[in-house]
Amino acid sequence: MSRGGGTTVVGGDSVDVTPHVLICTPVFRKGAYIIDKFMSNVRDIQLKYPASELLLATAESDFIEELDGLLTAYHIRGRVIPYQTEKPDYARSRIWNTVCGRETMRRYMLSHTSADYMLCLDADMTYDAEGVKILLGEMQGCSLVHSGYPLRDYGIGLSGSGCTMLARDILEKVRFRCYEFRNGHVIPEDLMLEVDMFRMRSKSRRGFFLSICHYKDENEAKCITPHPVGLLRRISNAPLLRYILIRISI
Repeated sequence: MSRGGGTTVVGGDSVDVTPHVLICTPVFRKGAYIIDKFMSNVRDIQLKYPASELLLATAESDFIEELDGLLTAYHIRGRVIPYQTEKPDYARSRIWNTVCGRETMRRYMLSHTSADYMLCLDADMTYDAEGVKILLGEMQGCSLVHSGYPLRDYGIGLSGSGCTMLARDILEKVRFRCYEFRNGHVIPEDLMLEVDMFRMRSKSRRGFFLSICHYKDENEAKCITPHPVGLLRRISNAPLLRYILIRISI
């Protein structure tokens, strides 16, 4: 359940009930080619929504000190945590690095913070500075809200984990996981999350709610602005149809 912002009075005292949002981003040195743009963007997001913190997770121990320095340089409230990538011996996909990072952050949020929401953002994108407020507005009655973004090579998508807000209650029931079969076929974590949420009858909302730029390299980016979801895309993203297609794929 989402909670509205503001204050309430308890026993004569004013209590802040503004939702606390933990922005969670796995970071890899090779993929951090716009890290300065991303950090500047997160600083702007925090200025617009002070009840937010940034949690960076990296599997590269020699990257931690540099990331800590960036948090200080950009005056960002947050911290860096390490993690290890665990995968089957036969697995080759790089997706395991991201999935293990997200799962480490999910566990950290639940055990070390009182955050109400987890906002998954990617370090190769920049987002509307009002993004947290906008997504919280869309969370009413939902456990997950996803804002679509440009794909790096072509088109735009309503799947992926690059801009997804999840309520604490659903994070206590699911985990980030993926499948890689011996033939190399991969079922990414966002699709597995859809399957889990459908089974639990948890409500989600998908749309193009934010302005988002997805960077192919340091200078080249594809950007979108908020717009309605077309009829064909609404049909193809219906939860039951998505569940059936994902199960068939598995």
